Amino acid sequence: MRMLAEFFPEFAERLDGLDALYADERTIDEKTYQFICFALSIKARSRPCVLKHFKGALEAGATVKELAYILALVMREAAGADDCWTHDVIGDWKQIIAGDVGCECAK
Repeated sequence: MRMLAEFFPEFAERLDGLDALYADERTIDEKTYQFICFALSIKARSRPCVLKHFKGALEAGATVKELAYILALVMREAAGADDCWTHDVIGDWKQIIAGDVGCECAK
């Protein structure tokens, strides 16, 4: 955001305005909102956002045990997605072993 704030401040200001819009139009409670943001922050690997929403969830009444459950849920769902994706990629593993595979990354 720092680069955007410097070189495209109009965009940065409008993006900041989304937070106000979300707060004004929110149809879920604060704790649920913080849980969703916490989970998304973990998946996005955003340290500041994980910290912000961990703290925000606690302030909204969450327990550390609930946050640990959400962390486990994100890890489980990510593992499942990684497992499915990887199996799709190497599903023809016998052809890979036989050398019958093209990979642009090998160039």
